[in-house]
Order: sequence, then C-alpha cells, then structure tokens
Amino acid sequence: MTDYLIKALAFDGQIRAFAVNATETVSEAQRRHDTWHSASAALGRSLVGGLLLGSQLKGEDKLTVKIEGNGPGGLIMVDANGKGEVKGYITNPHVALPLNEKGKIDVRGVVGTEGSLTVIKDLGMKEPFSGQVPLVSGELGEDFTYYLANSEQVPSAVGLSVLVDTDDSIIASGGFMIQVMPGATEETLDEIERRLAEIPFVSRLIEQGEKPEEILNRLLGEENLQILDKMDVGFNCHCSKERFSGMLMTLGVADLKEIIEEDHGAETVCHFCNNKYHFSEDDLNELVAEIEGSK
Repeated sequence: MTDYLIKALAFDGQIRAFAVNATETVSEAQRRHDTWHSASAALGRSLVGGLLLGSQLKGEDKLTVKIEGNGPGGLIMVDANGKGEVKGYITNPHVALPLNEKGKIDVRGVVGTEGSLTVIKDLGMKEPFSGQVPLVSGELGEDFTYYLANSEQVPSAVGLSVLVDTDDSIIASGGFMIQVMPGATEETLDEIERRLAEIPFVSRLIEQGEKPEEILNRLLGEENLQILDKMDVGFNCHCSKERFSGMLMTLGVADLKEIIEEDHGAETVCHFCNNKYHFSEDDLNELVAEIEGSK
C-alpha cells in the first residue's frame, strides 16, 4: 500500500490534525542506510516528524530538521517538502541498544537527552526561517511537540511511532500531529487529552490495518472530523551525478588534478540516500577543462 498523509480539521475548526502511514518510507530509509533496530526507530521517527511538519508547506517549499543529541546515533538530518517527499540519515546507523525499562526500543538512548532540535524552513524568501529548541526527552515525539509550542507558538501533540522486526526490517511506521487553534474550548481540549491517553502506539494500529483516517477518528471522534486532503508521501532524493559534478568543481583545478594524479578517479556518496556516483579520470579531466574554460 502506498504511504499517504491525511489533513483534517476537527471540532468546527478548533483543531487542525494530520496523520500519516509512513511504513514504506521508513522501510526505504532502513534498506538504504542498513540501520540497526535502535537507529531505525530514531531515524524513522525523525522522518515521520519531517513529513508531518512538511505537510504544512506549499509544493516546492522545503524544510530541514536537525537533531543533534549526545547519544551514540549522532546527528540525524531530515529534509522534507510540501509535496510529501522526505529523505534523511543518521550519522551512526549501526546502533542496537537493549530495550528500555518499558520493553520498548530505546530511542532516547540513541538520540541522547542533551542537545537541540532545529528546523530550517526555506519558503522561497531571501532568508530561511530557523527555530531551535533544546531536546526535552530524546524520544522525539515530545521534542517535536516542544518545538511547535516554543518556536512556532502552536500548542500541539505529536505522536511518532516505528515498529521494527527482529531482522531490523520495518513492520509499520506512522504518526499524528494535532494542533490547537485560537479559540479552542476547554471542553474540546479535555476530550482530546482523554483520547490521547487511551490511544495505542500508532505503528501497532497500522500493523493491524488501520488507516490514517481511522487513527484520527480515534483521536478526535469521527463525528467531529472534517477530512480536507489526502497526499501520497514517500522517500525521495533528488541527488544526481550532475549535482555532484558541481560540488567537485568547487574544489578547484589544483585539488581536482591532485585527485586525478593520486587516485585516478573519485567516488561520491549521497548522505541522504546512500547512492554512489563514480567519476573516472576522464570525467574529472572534463571538469578541470570546464573550470579552465569558464575563466
């Protein structure tokens, strides 16, 4: 089944809500980066968070999420846009920790509890918008929630969930984001808090076949929900050999000639998707000629 995200309003516009099934998206990231189970959960939650934030953007607008904690996973980077495309990586994909005290994958242990979560939005203006908050838990759902409340001043509840199999493959993944609009009543907030306390992990619901619409029904009540949009989402990286050619050219003639003489070629690797691009000696000589010809 193709991954998709639902956008909705609830309680006559008092609440804005999003839910996503991102199982194939996170599976693709796990395969590309060969993440072990603890790292898979951390990267997967970050990708789901990126999709949820990105769903509020328009088309080509994009954002970057940087999670810099003091755990063994290292830096986690996620890029997402308004078209439902996301990509990301974790610096150390081979992290497998014992289960935590609740018998769950120890995402906090991978991410760490000290550090920051930064969101940089490129909305096509001169300067990108950037907001940063300290990590408050390392579990990531709470950290995205804290970011929205403090950097964007939108009271929210974010749930991010990844279910990993014993062979490190992804069984299910998804999440939700509920945002409180101005004028929301105490009665509405009490109802949502009650439902939030009762909902199982989203990945378990997805594993059982529940769709994003049904997850929002659980959270907000079908009678209160107005579905606005459905959007396909997926892992997608726009890297190419041509893009890496441009990056190599920034090294300059002297460095490129040194690579040609010493290595007789070069291989570049995209951090986000792990695609590799080989540049032969002839390829590099062409780049040198292009630089010299442009002077």
